[in-house]
Amino acid sequence: MMEISAKLVKELREKTGAGMMSCKKALTECNGDMNQAIAWLRQKSMISTITNRIAAEGLIESYIHTGGKVGVLVEVNCETDFVSRSLEFQILAKNIAMQIAACPNIEYVNITDIPVEVVDKEKKIEMGRDDLANKPENIKAKIIQGRIEKRLKEMSLMNQPYIRDQNITVEELVKQSISKFGENIQVCRFVRFLLGEKIEK
Repeated sequence: MMEISAKLVKELREKTGAGMMSCKKALTECNGDMNQAIAWLRQKSMISTITNRIAAEGLIESYIHTGGKVGVLVEVNCETDFVSRSLEFQILAKNIAMQIAACPNIEYVNITDIPVEVVDKEKKIEMGRDDLANKPENIKAKIIQGRIEKRLKEMSLMNQPYIRDQNITVEELVKQSISKFGENIQVCRFVRFLLGEKIEK
């Protein structure tokens, strides 16, 4: 039987919010395969229910980029005032604000927040591209689907590689924080200001 390292257990816990013993059991059952272990935890209903809990506390964080040409306001929610006042939570909110400042293409928190009409518009753009004209229909459909998924990810904050650690996404950063604080944490909304963007020149 494969030896399951503490590091692997910790990684699975950070990704799922499940308990340490559940994570170890899942990894043991799945020979250390991370994706299979996540699926195993889901099947056994061991994925933490933390993310279903109401997060009504938190804070609104701001970030002004050097030079004062880009500014961000972001609302990050948690469950208790105790966590919202902690330095670690404030650092998390600041890092998320900096992430938004660094990503000019993002418009939504999650892909699920993107309106149907925006998705339809992206589909029309992709379907009209010249490089697809001579492709068979089944190949064309796959290419279009792949391009749309890529575009929607580019528009979503949670799907961005985290600026301080490119090996994880913002979503994984938030999951790690959920595991650390033991509370539901949600990025609720954000506004990104670019100097002069509403002024006709």
